[in-house]
Amino acid sequence: MAQFVDRMIRAGKLEARRYEEVEADTSAMGQALGVVLLSSIAAGIGYVVQGGLAGLVMGTVAALLGWYVWASITYIIGAKLLPMPQTSTSHSALVRTLGFASAPGLLRVFGVLPGITGIAFLVAAVWMLMATVMAVRQALDYTSTTRAGGVCVVGWLVQVLIMLPLFVLFGGD
Repeated sequence: MAQFVDRMIRAGKLEARRYEEVEADTSAMGQALGVVLLSSIAAGIGYVVQGGLAGLVMGTVAALLGWYVWASITYIIGAKLLPMPQTSTSHSALVRTLGFASAPGLLRVFGVLPGITGIAFLVAAVWMLMATVMAVRQALDYTSTTRAGGVCVVGWLVQVLIMLPLFVLFGGD
């Protein structure tokens, strides 16, 4: 448990070595998915103020689905469409690093406090994007943070285009 918490904290600190470690540790998949689950539950709790129990469930499910779509698209773009000559990764290795990159999403739990939901989610989103850029750079062996950022932003935009109609259809106002 101490290793799990330490990995989350150091991933949140954007420590490149932590992402390299998680990428190489095939036994860390459960921990990585645990971070994603905790981050998604935090999002659901953050949405309780907006939608009660339905907000909790929909917020959690939307965060899980959004992470999965973003991770999948990021893998396709970064590892298959735009790899560097030295890029050598597996889907599971990238998923492990992206799982830990969702650690800052735990801040979304503060969305439950009236009046700061938007701020909590914005801070968490920006921090998660920075962590995702770090995770992608390390897992895909990119030498450029700009390239990793481009892959992450494109993946995020595609994810938004996929998720927005679902949000409108199933839960948007």
